[in-house]
Order: sequence, then C-alpha cells, then structure tokens
Amino acid sequence: MAAWQDSTRSDPKPCRPQDHGRFEVTQRDGRARLGRLHTHHGVLETPALLPVVNPNIRTIEPRVMWDRYGIQALITNSYIVWKHDELKAHATEKGVHDLLNFPGVIMTDSGTFQSYVYGDVEVGVEDIVTFQRTIGVDIATMLDVFSRPDMTRNEVKEAVEETERRAEASLNAAGDTMLNGPIQGGVHHDLRQLSATVMGQHNFAVHPVGGIVPVMEQQRYKDYAKIMMATLAQLPPHRPVHMFGCGHPMLFPMSIALGADLFDSAAYALFARDGRLLTPWGTERIDEMVDWPLIMPCVAHLTPAEVRAMAPPERENLLAHFNLEVTLAELARCKQAVRDGKIWQLAEQRSHQHPALREAFLWLTTPPGRAPTDFRRIRSERESGKDREGERGTWEEEWDWLVWAQQTPRQGGVQWGGDDTFVRPSIQKARHQLHHRWEPPTGAQQAVVFHGIRGPFRERLSEVLPWLKHHHPEIELLILTPLGIVPTSLEDLNPFAHLDAPPWVLQHEPEPAWLETELARLGLVGVPWATVNLVGDGMKHRLAEALAHLGHGETPSVHLPLSDDERATAMAAIRHEQGLAKLMVMHNTDRSTAVALMDGATFVVNREGRVKNINGADGVHRFSPRLRDGGLSLSTAGAAALFAQRTDPLPASMPSSEWLTSAHRGPAVVVVNEDAEPFVRKGRNVFHGFIQACDAWLNPGEACLIVNADGTFLGHGVSQSTASDAKTFTKGIAVKTRGGVGETSPEA
Repeated sequence: MAAWQDSTRSDPKPCRPQDHGRFEVTQRDGRARLGRLHTHHGVLETPALLPVVNPNIRTIEPRVMWDRYGIQALITNSYIVWKHDELKAHATEKGVHDLLNFPGVIMTDSGTFQSYVYGDVEVGVEDIVTFQRTIGVDIATMLDVFSRPDMTRNEVKEAVEETERRAEASLNAAGDTMLNGPIQGGVHHDLRQLSATVMGQHNFAVHPVGGIVPVMEQQRYKDYAKIMMATLAQLPPHRPVHMFGCGHPMLFPMSIALGADLFDSAAYALFARDGRLLTPWGTERIDEMVDWPLIMPCVAHLTPAEVRAMAPPERENLLAHFNLEVTLAELARCKQAVRDGKIWQLAEQRSHQHPALREAFLWLTTPPGRAPTDFRRIRSERESGKDREGERGTWEEEWDWLVWAQQTPRQGGVQWGGDDTFVRPSIQKARHQLHHRWEPPTGAQQAVVFHGIRGPFRERLSEVLPWLKHHHPEIELLILTPLGIVPTSLEDLNPFAHLDAPPWVLQHEPEPAWLETELARLGLVGVPWATVNLVGDGMKHRLAEALAHLGHGETPSVHLPLSDDERATAMAAIRHEQGLAKLMVMHNTDRSTAVALMDGATFVVNREGRVKNINGADGVHRFSPRLRDGGLSLSTAGAAALFAQRTDPLPASMPSSEWLTSAHRGPAVVVVNEDAEPFVRKGRNVFHGFIQACDAWLNPGEACLIVNADGTFLGHGVSQSTASDAKTFTKGIAVKTRGGVGETSPEA
C-alpha cells in the first residue's frame, strides 16, 4: 500500500475555551463563505462535508476518513447508539469519539430522520439531548418534527410550532454542548420563514435545514432552491447553516453560493452498495462502464471491469472510497471558487449538467418565458419587476439579500456564459450600484452611445472623447456593453469593461426601446440619443452622422485635431468627471458632494495618460483610481474629507441590513469602542465584538469610515461584512483597515 495510504494525522487541538461554539468567516464571495467553527475537538473549516457513519455498518472506517482524507467532522445517529445496548454502554463509558475511533468533530442526529423513515421514535425530547451530551458529542441535535412534502399545510405548520416549543427544553438539556436548531416548514415559503425566524431567536449553535431529503430524492431541485432562499435570508448570519442529508456533489456549488456551510450524507456508502458512482453532474452506474467518468486515487490502477469482478464487500468498499473522493474533490473545487470570487460562475456551469438543477438555477436567476438567446429581455424583465411565476413580489426580499451582499467591482475578467451572465448576482449588484448612485451632469441634454467592442475602451476613444468634450460638453457620452450602458467616465469599471465575450455579443445592434430604458435608469429620461459603432474603419464618419442626427451638422469636422491647449483643457475636464463618477458609484456620494470633494483637485498621471492619484486643492493625496478593477481607493485624507461631508447623524445602533434607502448617503460609518480605538489609529483591523454601531448599508468589499463614540474620525477600511453580520458575529475580522489617523496611510 502507498505511503500516503498508511499515513496518520495528529489529533486536533481543542479550541480556546472562550472561542467554543463561535463561528467566524474568513473569506466570502457574496453569500458564499469560508469559515471556522470552534469546537472542543478542533476548529472545523467550512464548507465541510460530514460523512454519515452508522456505528453498526462502517463502510469506511472513521479513522481512515481522518487520516487518509483529512475529514475534520462526521455525523452519526445518537438514536441508533441509544437503542443498542452494547453501543450505548461503550459510548456512555468511553465517549462517542472512542466508540467511532475518530478524533475530530462529531455531530449526532437525534432520531428525527428515523421517525420520517420508520415512524415515531421511542425517546423523549430532553432525554435524547441529555444522552448526546453524556456521550461527549461536539454538536448535538434536538428532536424536531420532520415535515414531509406530502403533508398538509396545517400539518407542516404544527411541525414548525412543535419544533419551536421543544427548543428551550432541548437547549437546557444540552448545557454547554453545542446544539443544532433545525428549520422545518416543508415547501411553504412563509412557514420556512417563520421557522427560521422563531428558531433563530433561540441560542442554537448551528441551524440545519431539515425536511429536504424527500425533495432531493424526487429531484425537486427548484423546491430545494426555494427552501434555501426562504430560510437562509431569515437566519442569524453568525451561525453555520447545515443542509441536513445533502451530500450529492452536484448540489454543492449552488448550495454554497446561497450560503450553506455544512453538508452530510450517507450517499457515498449507500450508492456504492448499489453499484452507483457520484459525480458533479449526477449519478453513474458501474454495470456496463468501460472507463471511469473521473479518475480518482482509489481506482487509478484499476478498470471498471476489474472492480466489477471483485467480491461484493470489496467492491462496495472501493466504490464508497471513489464516491467519497469525488465528493471531497467537488467540495474543494467550490472552496477555491469562493476564494477566486467565482462560486456563482461554477454554479452556473454545473447547472447545465442536469435538467432539474438547470430548472432550479433558472428559477433563481431569470423570469419565465424568455427565448434562449434573448438576454436583453432577461435584462428588462429582471429589472422591471415582472413576476417570476407570479411570485416576484414574494421573493424580492430574498433576491435583494443575495444581490446586495455581492462584492463589486471585482478583480479579473468576467467570462461570458450566455444569458446567465447578465443575471449573476455580482453583475446585478454592479448595475444596481450604478443606477442607484450615478447622477448625470445637470447640463446633459443629449447622449451619444458608443458600442461594438470590448473594454478597455480608452484607446479607441482617445481622440474623439477630448474632441467631443471641447465642442459638445452638453452631450453625455456613454458606452454600451453586453452588461448595460455606462458613462465613459467609468469606461474601465469592472465588470462592464472586463467582459470576455465573443464578437457577436459585443456587436449586437442596440434595440431602441431597451436603450431608452437603460438611459432612463441612468437618469437620462427622454434625452435624444444617437449611437456610434466602434468596429472597423470609418468610426469618425459614423460619429459625424450621429452628431448630424442630433442637430449638430455645422460642428467642425471630427477630423480636425484640437490644439494642445484645447486638448489639455478637455482632458482636465474628462479626468475631473472620472473622479466625480467614481466618487458617486464607489463611495455613494451625490454629485454635489463629489463636486465639493473634487474642487481644485489636481491629477498625477502616468506615462500612458492614466490618472494615478487625485490630490485635493491643498495638494494632499486623497484618491487613487485603481487600474485593476476601475475602482477608487481612499487615502486617509480622502476618507476624512468624505466623513466631513456627511450630513446623516452618526449611527447609534447595530441595525439589520438595509440597502435601498442608502443612495447618496456616503460610505457606511462604523463606530468602534474605546478598546479598539488605539488599534484603529495605528491602522489595525477592526474585529467583530468591538463595534458599537454601524450604518445599515455596510457591505462586503466597500469602503467604510471608522469613528469613535464621540464621532472622532479614526481611520478607514474595507468592510468584510454586512450590517447584519456586524450585528451578530463575535469573532473574525469585520473591517480590514487601510489607514488610521495616527499613522501614514498605506499606499493605495
């Protein structure tokens, strides 16, 4: 046997006593997150798979899971242990970790699933929790009431209410043992919301989403997505979410993108017993297989025919290893996608591999009845408020919860994936931000819309933009991208200028009705417009035709160059407008505030003519346009200037997140306590637990201003959480501080 198969891992170290039961987020991509759950048997890194281990039938030994596969946690059934005298005696005397020979985190189920499969269980609500605590589990589960899809609404409602009635007694029985508080509600949107709300008010450590196994067994993945959306938006964000019974790798990308942290399943073993293989696109049978759909370490030296020839126990064991390896590989792929900011893209790609999963994905992202390539109709219907299956109003809150938590702008290119691209939550966030925050100049009377090429656009427009700014300052200049229209002052902004798409997508002729709708979203309602195709030769001729269409036939020829002074004046005006636009969109100011901040500004320009730094009238560096994503970084002086423009009173509480009322109110403010103040002044990060108040529009990836309780400006940083996160989390980084008043700001 290979050396890696014989290797052993050290046992985990307990978490610090003060951290027991706490959950922290270390990285996020929208609602998807990487985290750390602190337990007495180590720190569990999430998202995590907890393989189900039947204490009577160990297809793969738990110690092998720990040593060979690095699995940090597993789940077993306390009801099975409780019912079998030998198992019960061993677990009571030596603990469940000794019983299973597993040093990591052990979660136990309570018998609820057995009640679904076999009928009522013979154990009391408090008795089963007390037993779990007695045998030393890390995370116990209360005895909730399972809700099946075929139950009546009244039956499901009673299951939700009875589960909540059992909550406090179960928590009292658990003592200091972490306890799962399952969420029920069947396929009823309001009952899922109710269950999440009432269970979230109790002091549970983890919230499993229960009652989903029969939905998954019937491949009702759209209902699965609805359950997730209805539930997760209502749960306290500082508690991990566990998808009870979900262990098929096909569902991991979508589940993680929607906020799931933990998964468990016995599928790796049950499917192996039936000769079935798990894959990221579904399930395959080994019966007539010639080649492996995936080469995993356990079968790299074998063919499917050789495995079929094995004795049943040996074959089952090997296929269980295969299934576990595939499952862990897909989970690792998802975790890296979160780190790369591409988890939604991965979910999008995986959705094309199974019709039921595709149905779920389309329900999440697009209205019904659209044509396969009609991405402009998707744009219009998504943003006009038209119903999704008549449920648009019902699910609007959940969709906003998903979209506004996204980070934008992002680094790196955006890969075109067809219609799906436009409705990726991060793209929708970028559009919402643009439409809510950007304001056109008061003198804008007409519009010229350039189109046909991918970004960056500056080289193609380097001559005509100064010419137009000089001769026609009343014309607002914009660029049409497949993701929507942006002002030329934001021509380098991600994702609009960073889309990798085929030429036919870029060169799609603008449709007048949609273009007018886009202009209206930017505040250019009823403004006369003309378009200019940038593809190929003759662009200046087409620009002249567009100007003539707008009534400027007497304008000097676009072929006549500007003088050096005229060009310098025009470029100064263009750079000034770029600063205004980025302050509005990136830092949530209105135009008048942006004008005040840019009054007397000077620009440091690199050899390519791009602005590196924007200095205030006093010559002090304030802002730095970012080359990598088109954003605008703050210096400490710039952040202080922004804070000085604030008209809202300081936040006095820890509110839940609210985004739609925040336009033009400036960057969110975070108020820290006196313990954190000296560290912020030195440029140190702000940790959860040290925030006294914040604005409701605090959001991941966006700049925020840090003050003390007296309103003294201390520094600035980039938020790592929403306001709801800041309200509930007690561990982890809340703000990555970029500069403090007591030290020199890091270079932007």
